[in-house]
Order: sequence, then structure tokens, then C-alpha cells
Amino acid sequence: MLGGHGRGFSTAVFGPVAKLLVKLGVSADAVTITGTILAITVSFTLLARGHFVSGPLLLGAILVTDSIDGQMARLTGRASKWGAFLDSTLDRMTDACVFLSIALAAQSFEGTIGTVTYGFALAIVPLAMLVSYARARGEAVGADPSRGLAERTDRLIVALAGCLAVGLGAPILVLTIALGYVAIASAITVVQRMLAVKAQVS
Repeated sequence: MLGGHGRGFSTAVFGPVAKLLVKLGVSADAVTITGTILAITVSFTLLARGHFVSGPLLLGAILVTDSIDGQMARLTGRASKWGAFLDSTLDRMTDACVFLSIALAAQSFEGTIGTVTYGFALAIVPLAMLVSYARARGEAVGADPSRGLAERTDRLIVALAGCLAVGLGAPILVLTIALGYVAIASAITVVQRMLAVKAQVS
């Protein structure tokens, strides 16, 4: 939901950056790979260790620039199936590392709330993959199941906002609720996409 509204904003803000990188001869693939490496590094060095202020803020800064590679590909006229495949595959890798890092951090939380928070974070990893898989398989059979309650941007914003809130002093319950929402919304999104495909191809 949020992802669809943010694309115009991203184009306006990061368009000049994309143009500069193109002028410097930087490839879109290099930007994609660099962004992924940075996101994974921040996830495991900061987020996984419970640094819930610097971790979410740095990850947010990295992830908000995610559209630059696509803009560069369009500017150079080199948008390709390979580029789209690379970007999508590395996005899944980044997502898994972010939520696994939150799960690792949650292991240090005490009591039942720590166990629940850990469980939600861990559950989001396969659920997020299923959301992506449902779209990919739907498109493969000629359907358009691209919408849903929890797209990638939605999942990351809610989860990282929950982490940041805890880092700024909010109770752990805030993160637990945020992750619970992401897990449930992801499951609903899978069902929504399945129903959308059924309606379009049946």
C-alpha cells in the first residue's frame, strides 16, 4: 500500500542522484549490489546486536534509495529482465537478513514477550518470501497479483519503526505488536494474491 504511493516521491528526490551516477559511469547493477551489501552489513552488525536507533535509521536511509538503480537503468535505456531479476532476488536476501537480525536481537528479550517477538520476527522471513513468490508465480501464469495489504515497503517501514520506537525508550511490546501486524498482514497478502490470481485465470 505505502510502496505504491512512495514511487513518485522517490523519483523526484533521487532522480538527480541517479543522473549523477550515470554521468560518472556507475552501472545500475553495481548500485543494486552495493545497496544489498550495505543493508546486510548494517542488519547483522547493528540491528542484530540490539542497536535500535542507529540500525533502523541507517537501514531506512539505505532502503529509501532502493529505486535509484531502476531509475539509472531507465535513464540509460538499459532496463532489462536481468536487472529486474537481480534487484528482486537481492531484495529478498535483504528482507530475510533484516528480519533474521531482529529475531537475533529479540533473543535477548526476557520472558514471554521476548519469545513472542522472536517468533513473529522469524515467521516473517518465510511469509515475506511467500508474498513475493505468489506475485512471481501469478505473473508467470498471466495474472497481475501485485497489490496487497503488506507490500515490501510496508513490511520494512512498520518493522523498522517498531525497532526505532524501542530504541528511543518505548516498551518492547511496541515492537512485538509491529512484528505481529507484519506477520499477519503478510499472511493476508498471500491469500489476497492467491484469490486475485484465481479470479483472473479461472
